[in-house]
Amino acid sequence: MSFAEDTDFFMTIKDIFSESIKLHASDVHLAAYRRPIVRVDGMLIEIGSMPVLSPKEIEALIEDMLNEGQHSRLMQCKDFDLLYELDAHNRFRVTFFCERGSASLAARIIQPNIPTLQEIAMPLDWFGTVGLREGLVLVTGPTGSGKSTTLASILQQINMSRTENIVTLEDPIEYVFPLGHSLIRQRQLGVDMPSFRDGLRYVLRQDPDIIMIGEMRDPETIAATITLAETGHLVFSTLHTLNAAQTIHRIIDMFGAEQQGQIRLQLALTLKCIISQRLLPRIGGGRIPAREVLVNAPAVANLIRENKMEHVQSVLQTGASAGMMTMDTSLALLYRHGHIRKEDAALFMQQPSLLDRP
Repeated sequence: MSFAEDTDFFMTIKDIFSESIKLHASDVHLAAYRRPIVRVDGMLIEIGSMPVLSPKEIEALIEDMLNEGQHSRLMQCKDFDLLYELDAHNRFRVTFFCERGSASLAARIIQPNIPTLQEIAMPLDWFGTVGLREGLVLVTGPTGSGKSTTLASILQQINMSRTENIVTLEDPIEYVFPLGHSLIRQRQLGVDMPSFRDGLRYVLRQDPDIIMIGEMRDPETIAATITLAETGHLVFSTLHTLNAAQTIHRIIDMFGAEQQGQIRLQLALTLKCIISQRLLPRIGGGRIPAREVLVNAPAVANLIRENKMEHVQSVLQTGASAGMMTMDTSLALLYRHGHIRKEDAALFMQQPSLLDRP
């Protein structure tokens, strides 16, 4: 891939990003021989007022966003993440990559303000999460399911109500926390630390009360995250998994057979809850989250220790008094309250027949 040096192309990346904001998009995509594409309420649409882009034009747009060092890194690695600021209020998490030898771009629009827990439809009885003092809290879901927003909302609630030293390790930093009661240090991969490994290695020397790791990406990061939770800290992180049981399976399966028993024991002791979520189109516009919540009650901890994860769903179904909820129940409630369409809910349910119950 080589970037264009001479072009008669006059549209700028600012033009594209500005239009995406006007359309209330969540994501922007640039691909060769297509008009710019945005995701609005979960649906991909072309920006009809903009031209079809050639590979050369996309390369020119990307080149305009990068300094010399970033340009060199992209040329070498072919994949590169960047936080791009359109102005003081509009920021984008941008991923550059190549496909079929051409440059491509995917950008997530970061909302200028951190929403409250009420604004992201977090039920009141789940707000106890912000009162935890130690242990591991995981927010999971597919890409684009609002994991970062949920974590930011929880941390901001803590920031406004408690006096804590909060350290975040992120790639890149998305939400910037305002001044509150807590001290918050946000560290960005490649800028403030060379790797997550180094960030995790030295974080305890920074006297943290709460640690947020943007994503548990590999066995080393997972092991370090769980160990931090064992030391009496409250630790938040995310994982790309679809439900609570799969999350626990994924964590354990990342390790060799000789380590899995120890990891199960550590999880049983440190895990506080898993919030698994996905976003659905809201009737009337926008999107709304559906959430499965697994609380690590004694019955759940026993299942983790004994490697009987096939029984987790049964505990979820009977654990409402402990604050648990299945994804099916969450979707059914959203449908009955008139927030989502029946056909949208049914797509993600194990038992769609729940939608027909009163």
